[in-house]
Formats: sequence, structure tokens, C-alpha cells
Amino acid sequence: MRQESHNAKRSRLGKAVVGSGGRHRKSLRGKGPTPKAVDRVYHKAYKEKLEKEKRDFADPRLAARRRAQKYVKKNDELVIGRNAVLEALRAGVPSSDLYVAAHIEGDDRTREIIHLAAEKGLNILEADRLEIDRIARSENHQGVVLKTRPFEYSDLSELADKADAVFEATGKRQLFVALDGVTDAQNLGAVIRSAAAFHADGIILPERRSASVNAGAWKVSAGQAARMPVARVVNLNRAIEALQERGYYVVGLDGGGSADVGSTGFEMDPLVIVLGSEGSGLNALTRTKCDVIAGIPISQDVESLNASVAAGIALYATDQARRVAQQQD
Repeated sequence: MRQESHNAKRSRLGKAVVGSGGRHRKSLRGKGPTPKAVDRVYHKAYKEKLEKEKRDFADPRLAARRRAQKYVKKNDELVIGRNAVLEALRAGVPSSDLYVAAHIEGDDRTREIIHLAAEKGLNILEADRLEIDRIARSENHQGVVLKTRPFEYSDLSELADKADAVFEATGKRQLFVALDGVTDAQNLGAVIRSAAAFHADGIILPERRSASVNAGAWKVSAGQAARMPVARVVNLNRAIEALQERGYYVVGLDGGGSADVGSTGFEMDPLVIVLGSEGSGLNALTRTKCDVIAGIPISQDVESLNASVAAGIALYATDQARRVAQQQD
């Protein structure tokens, strides 16, 4: 006769049946989703994956890409080509690294490039042809690539405070130049140079739809980008309003203005000169923020002036008006 189980016997006698107490719960748990074939060490796909990784690792082009990714990031500003790199180093463009192709031909330019880079304390790194192609993101680098340092922009409110302090100490009137939609870096560099020549307190750029201070702008500025502070603002019109609240007047530079530059009546006040883009001029909303629109009298045969040329003329006219007013006082 089969022996009656302990729990069945207890149940027949009317007593409580004792369960497992969860002792077997773990054995009932699921194992989760089935791993992919390439993740199962015993599967053919896993072995094929390992073989592919070995082939990729041995591929010199992929190896060069991996090494290049350690040197430069996607947003790094690069100068490529012997003439461009040499000009950047001569102009004092702030830089961090110089990449030179292995076995590069040693002409006068490359010797001066390496000499200037060493003199400035840059990291000089040798790279093979595939690596330097990847670093430069181009094959037209002539064996040299210069990585520049990001430009350090200023805070506009701090620049305005500094301009006020200079006025209190020396009597020099506050002057800023704002660029509305100027997207060419060389034009920006030329404006920076003119602003420095005529004693401006800073340049104002919007973050969007505007050139930035890169190596090209730095070179055209002839090194003045190191001395002329540049502020980047989220919204140019709000920045203009903030300066107007501080007592600034805003002169928009555009054709068909109601006054000529240098004769607006605001020259002896804290001043912001706003320039528009070469093609479309001032933005319609920015135009409404200006206290006056001023123009430059030019020949009818010429449609408009380059933005940087117009900036230089406007700054000169403003500086001359201030000089005359001081002499009269």
C-alpha cells in the first residue's frame, strides 16, 4: 500500500496544510528574453562577430579613424594647408595643437610652421597620411593641420559696466557695434579691426545667423580680436533694449536713412551702431528698435557698401564728431 504523504495526511485529519513558504519561487522565475545570436558564445553568429572585429581592428583606415577621434572633436576649429596655417601662426591665432604628416617635405614654409609652433608652446604631433586625412576631414591639407582654441566671448553687461567706468575716469564716451545678420567671418574680422581703431568698447553678435570669431576672422582683424572684446547674446533686440535702459541711443546703419552718419545728434551720447547684413540690411524688428536710421552718402551708381567698409566709415564719422564736440567745449 502506497504510503500517504505527510501533507495529505494532515489535510485528512483537518489540520492546516503547510506550503513551501516560497522556497521554490526562484525556480519558477522566467529567464528573460532570449539573447541575440551574436551574443551567444556558442553560436556561429558570435564567432563571425569576433572575426569581423578583428578584421576592422586590423584595417588601417578604421584604425586611423579611431586614432583621429582621440585628437579632434567634431566642433573643433581647424586650419589646414601650409599657407593658411603659416598665416594663422604669424597672426597669433590662439592655437593648441599642430599636426604634421610623417615624412613631410621640409620646405621653408613647413620649417617656419614648426619653428613658430614650438616657439608658441603648441603640442606638435606627428601623424601618418591616413590619420591626418581623418584629422583634417579633407585630403587637401598639404601635411599640416592646426587646431585653434575656442574664442572666449565676453558678457555684455560686464562690458557695459567697464565702459561706464572708463567714461567716469577719462570722459571717453561709450560706443558699441552690433552686427545684425553679418555671416561672413572676414567681414567680422574687418569690423573688429575698425572698432579697435576708433576706440569702441566692444562688438555685439547674436548667437544665431551670425559669423563667429574663428581663425578667419582673427587673421583679418590683424590680431585686434585679442584686444577687442566680443559679446554673444541670445537675442540681439533684447540686448539693444537693455542698453537703451542704461541710457544708450541706437543708430541703425542702412540706406535711405533720415540722417547721415556722424550727424545724427546722438554722437555725444552712449551709442550703439547697428549694421545689417550685406544682402538684406537690418532686420525689420531690429530697425524698429533703433532711435534713428543713418545712411552713408554714396554714388548712385553703387547699390551698397560692404558691411565692414560701412562700419569703418560710420565709426570714423562718429569719432570725428566726438573730437569736434570736445574741441568746441
